[in-house]
Amino acid sequence: MKKIIVSAVFAVFAGATTPLALAKDFLNVSYDPTREFYQEYNEEFGRYWKQKTGQTVNFKQSHGGSGKQARSVVDGLQADVVTLALANDIDEIVNAGLIDKGWQKEFPHNSAPYTSTIVFLVRKGNPKQLKDWSDLTRPGVEIITPNPKTGGAPRWIYLSAWGYALKQPGGNAVKARELVKKLYANVKVLDSGARGSLTTFAERGIGDVLLSWENEALLATQGLGKEKYEIVYPSISILAEPSVAIVDKTVHKNSNTNLAKGYLNYLYSPKGQELAAKYYFRPRDSKAAAKYAAQFPKIQTFSIDKVFGGWAQAQKTHFVNGAIYDQISTENRR
Repeated sequence: MKKIIVSAVFAVFAGATTPLALAKDFLNVSYDPTREFYQEYNEEFGRYWKQKTGQTVNFKQSHGGSGKQARSVVDGLQADVVTLALANDIDEIVNAGLIDKGWQKEFPHNSAPYTSTIVFLVRKGNPKQLKDWSDLTRPGVEIITPNPKTGGAPRWIYLSAWGYALKQPGGNAVKARELVKKLYANVKVLDSGARGSLTTFAERGIGDVLLSWENEALLATQGLGKEKYEIVYPSISILAEPSVAIVDKTVHKNSNTNLAKGYLNYLYSPKGQELAAKYYFRPRDSKAAAKYAAQFPKIQTFSIDKVFGGWAQAQKTHFVNGAIYDQISTENRR
C-alpha cells in the first residue's frame, strides 16, 4: 500500500511539472532602442504561440550597440534570433558560419519588418536653432551621438550626414567628408550605443542635440519629455531598415527552428506591425501605417543602396579599421 501511495504522489508531481518540461528557452539578441517594444511583443507572441501550439516559451532579451551585439553572438552568445540595427551586422554573423547565406530572402522586405530614420532631439525651444545637418558643424554646438564602431544607429547617423552633403548643390565626396569631419569635431560624448547616448543627453543633461533614431526621439518626447525636448526633422535623412534573422546554428541545436520562424513571421502580422508602430517604428503594413500616421511626419529619405552601394560597400569605405571614419577621428584629435 505504501508503495502505491508513493507512486501516486510521484505521478501527481510528474504531471505538475510537465508544462515546465515543455517550456522552451528563447533568446532574441537585439539593439538598444527595441527593449520596450520586444518586451511587449514577447508577451503578445507568447500568448499567440501557446494558443497555436500549446508550447510555453521563456523569452529572454539582450540589448546593446548593434555591432557589439553581433560580435557577442559571433563570440558565443546563444541567440535564437537577432533583430539588429542593420544588415551588415547580421552579415558578420553569417561570415562566422552561424547564419545561412541568403537570410534576407527568408522574410519580406529583405527581412526588415519595420523602418526608421535619423532625427535631431533638441532641448525645448531649440536654443541653438539647429534645423539641418549643416547647422551641426557650427562652432559651439555640442553633439551627443554613439560611436559608429560599436553601434548601428551611429552608422546610420554618419551616413545620413554624408548623404545630405552629397545631395546639396555641388555636393561631392570631398565636401561630404569635410562636413562629417566638422560634425564629429563637435561631438561632446561618444557613447557605445543609442540608449547610452539618450541617457547622456536626457538624464545627465549634456549637449545641445542628440542625433537619434526617430523612435528613441519620439519616446523621449512623451509624457514629461514634452516639456523638455522637441524633435527636429532635417531636410533629408536616411531610410533606416533594421534587419532580423534566424541564427540557424543555434536553433538547429536547440530544436527551435519552427519557433524562430514563427517569432519573426509574427512581426509582419497585423498585431506585430501595430506593436511596432506603437513603439514608434514605422510599420510596413499600410493599415498600421494609416492608423499611426499622425506620429510619423513625412520626411525625404534616401536609401543606402542608391547612395552608398549597399552596406558591404559602405562598411568597407567608411567603418572598417583605417577607413574614412578612423581617418577623420585621427585628424580631429590633432
